[in-house]
Amino acid sequence: MGKTLTDKILENHLAEGGPNPGDEIGIRVDQVLLQDPLGTMAFLQFEAMGLERVRAPLVVQYADHNTLQFDFRNTDDHRFLQTACRRYGAHYMKPGNGICHQVHLEHFAVPGQTLVGADSHTPHCGAVAMLAMGAGGLDVAVAMGGGLYHFPRPRIVRVLLHGRLRPWVSAKDAILELLRRLTVKGGLGKVFEYGGPALPHLTLPERATIANMGTELGLTTSLFPSDEVTRDFFTRMNRPGDWRPLAPDPDAAYAETLELDLGALEPLVACPSQPDNVVPVAAVAGTRIEQVMIGSCTNGSYTDLATFAQILKGRQVHPDVTCVAFAGSRQALEALTRDGHVADLLEAGVIVSEATCGSCPGFGHVPASGSRSLRTFNRNFRGRSGLDDDQVYLCSPEVAAVSAVRGAIADPREFGAPPPLLQPARLPGDRRGIVPPARAGEPADVIKGPNIGAAPLGRPFGETEAGEVLLRVGDKISTDDIIPAGPQAIRFRSNVPALAAFVFSRHDPAFAARAQAKGGGFVVGGETYGQGSSREHAAICPMYLGVRGVLAKSFARIHHANLVNWGILPLQFADPAEYDHLAAGHVLEVGGLGAGLLNGDPLPVQNKTTGRRFQVRTTLTPRQRELVKAGGALAHTVARARDGGMPNDP
Repeated sequence: MGKTLTDKILENHLAEGGPNPGDEIGIRVDQVLLQDPLGTMAFLQFEAMGLERVRAPLVVQYADHNTLQFDFRNTDDHRFLQTACRRYGAHYMKPGNGICHQVHLEHFAVPGQTLVGADSHTPHCGAVAMLAMGAGGLDVAVAMGGGLYHFPRPRIVRVLLHGRLRPWVSAKDAILELLRRLTVKGGLGKVFEYGGPALPHLTLPERATIANMGTELGLTTSLFPSDEVTRDFFTRMNRPGDWRPLAPDPDAAYAETLELDLGALEPLVACPSQPDNVVPVAAVAGTRIEQVMIGSCTNGSYTDLATFAQILKGRQVHPDVTCVAFAGSRQALEALTRDGHVADLLEAGVIVSEATCGSCPGFGHVPASGSRSLRTFNRNFRGRSGLDDDQVYLCSPEVAAVSAVRGAIADPREFGAPPPLLQPARLPGDRRGIVPPARAGEPADVIKGPNIGAAPLGRPFGETEAGEVLLRVGDKISTDDIIPAGPQAIRFRSNVPALAAFVFSRHDPAFAARAQAKGGGFVVGGETYGQGSSREHAAICPMYLGVRGVLAKSFARIHHANLVNWGILPLQFADPAEYDHLAAGHVLEVGGLGAGLLNGDPLPVQNKTTGRRFQVRTTLTPRQRELVKAGGALAHTVARARDGGMPNDP
């Protein structure tokens, strides 16, 4: 029997683990990427391991989120990251040079290699047949040190693409259609491998859009084969030597197969406030908007912005609309400038920003109260824009451009002939703005500002754990809900005591004070608790406040791992109906945390307020049970490093 593309890459990197979907496996990591809000803590964790140098073949730290440097705390973080990279052997990208995923794709991605990133949209590089996965910062720190990356072996799904995209329909509509069909939990525990007769007609930027936003499906990652389209991309990036062909075997067996006819798609829009709340553009056409944003890692390529600029050429942004463009990389922005597209944007009234994540994570250009914002981004979770009660719609560059002109969401098919899909003949091949590390043995001091603290440690568990239900929340709680994005909180990502004050602040401003006053307790959630960003602070800060466990119907993959890594019990209801019998203020006692936890037995819970008894289970591997029992992975990792080796050192 033939092999899937995923299996081929795993076979070359697998160090331990079982053969069946759901088995925990550990793989060797070729490349690591980090971004600035999570990189500071990851480097503090790496520092705590006592290693002198990164051991992964390539580590790149990007300053792409918090580039406005609102105060000295942000700038101190960047200085710390640059000096830590120089000291420990990583590359550092200065602010304003692009978004980690787009820059990594252009400069470092290699077919057939593995990439682990401290950002949930790391699967972007799956567009070039790279096994690229998002992870929490501690998992990334371990990979930096040469340790294995552990995750459940995914089910591999074949997605067959047929037909060709019709005029005014884009790759963004393809991934929005999958979200409409499958929802944000439709990809949990899965990898999507794309194939079919439509592949030769999809450019690499289009493939990257689909791979990137597959994260919103809950996928472990997405993969496209490395073919002639990929080869063309590497030539345009001045890296033809890094290309290699890679594809699944013709007789490869898949867990399931999905089919998508690109020719049957129409322009789509994700309505507030979930990326799977998808409708045809015609259903919301005429909705007045006050803001349009083009960019983000999903739609910040040269191709995306050139399409946007061609539509706006000779036209004007509507007087009631503010329109901002963020290129995904300095290379792309430079090429767009040389080709005249930036001038067309400026003449149309577009604000052309530096090459960064821009306002996607809630930094700058916060919408006005009561207004609507139309964006080509990947997420529209409530409050992510920086406005608690926002109304954010997601769409393609084509829909964004025509809507910016009309002042309302518009169907681009009513706008005449579409522009051609452009790619740069070549992007500049230099790595200006990317600072290489110091050579081994060369003096390099790490500089820490007063806001940079230490990585905290969790507490071990006894036989039982009792505490109050501090908060009960619903389904689809994102890490943005737990620790909000935006400039107020971002400045404290390296200062856990200060950042902890923001935990669940959008749901309950008194949560942090109550948790500390009660000495900790539990949080109760619904389905896909912890979806969205990989930010491990959504586990670190609740742990710091004393939260001992989260009882939920189901968990998002990365957040589940982060809870384990930071010593919070991820407890899944044996009977989801028990969720309805819990309320804030109830006192719970969880038993069996000795041998029961280590053996994977169901754990008994008594509601001491109502007298009701029920069971929860932990979907943990033996390795994870040991980690969470000890209060988290960092103490375990530090102890092993002091003994002379990384845990699971390959």
